[in-house]
Amino acid sequence: MAWAAEFFDMFAANDGLRIAPLREDHATFGTPTYIWAVIAEGRLFVRAYSGAASSWYRAALREGAGQVHLAGQVFDVRFVQMDEAMTPAIDAAYRAKYPSSPYLAPMVSARARGATVEVLPA
Repeated sequence: MAWAAEFFDMFAANDGLRIAPLREDHATFGTPTYIWAVIAEGRLFVRAYSGAASSWYRAALREGAGQVHLAGQVFDVRFVQMDEAMTPAIDAAYRAKYPSSPYLAPMVSARARGATVEVLPA
């Protein structure tokens, strides 16, 4: 399943995506965490600044499901490991969205690239 065009419109108009993977009990969600997210080739991706050691990243891969919060709405989602072929497009999307941020270089580093997941609607 893919995101509806309306979701991408909402995403473009709001900077403040928060992510909440399921916890190990498979019933409760983690604390929503602000995350840098980008659209690359019509797909939603997020990266962990701290790399694979990030708790939300580990939970997202382990549980494969959770929620994203955007513009006052909550969406149930699935998390999947990114396709490595998408790396250049994802890097380009981060550079385009956050060109002047001092955090850009770490977000396009090997550490963050290795902790990238695609976010799909549940």
